[in-house]
Amino acid sequence: MSKYLENLNWRYATKKFDTTKKINDTDLEFLKEAMQLSASSYGLQPYEILVIENNELREKLKPAAWNQSQITDASHLIVIANKVGFGDELIDSYIENVSAVRELPLESLSNFSSFMKSKIGEFSIEQKAQWAQNQSYIVLGNLLSAAAEIKVDVCPMEGFDAKVFNDILGLDKKGLNTAVIATIGYRSEEDETQHNLKVRKEKEELFTTI
Repeated sequence: MSKYLENLNWRYATKKFDTTKKINDTDLEFLKEAMQLSASSYGLQPYEILVIENNELREKLKPAAWNQSQITDASHLIVIANKVGFGDELIDSYIENVSAVRELPLESLSNFSSFMKSKIGEFSIEQKAQWAQNQSYIVLGNLLSAAAEIKVDVCPMEGFDAKVFNDILGLDKKGLNTAVIATIGYRSEEDETQHNLKVRKEKEELFTTI
């Protein structure tokens, strides 16, 4: 436990990345698996994750992220895109996957399927999008913790124009929307913010035991 907390104290929102360092395949797969294992409502994972290495594409995206240098300087850019226009097919696909992985007949999952459809079916289009976007942030949290475990730096970012990102990445056509992005790589020695003391609320202020 102490090592985990030590890692969380080590991490910070990296502002300047070392452009000469790239994440190796083993560490990248570790981070991808950590995101894959993220919790989500009903286990539906209503999002897709783009791992962008292409430098030209990141140069196109950079102006839509306030020209922040992390977009192009980091080893990789992660885009977590939530589903927007979806219906029962999201649940049907999940149920088929459950059936295959757990070797259960589809009929035995019909009640669970109907229950999810009845609950999510009550949502408006806007509520569905917001619900899916909320799940995307759980993925981001897993990425931050997992990256700290292997000493990979991350900068979670909300400073971007989602509409422009969607257009450049063709997400609209796939019924997706850019929920949140993160750059991953290794901090530059010139990044002064790495030396700042971590500032958080005191536990007495943050927690209430009832």
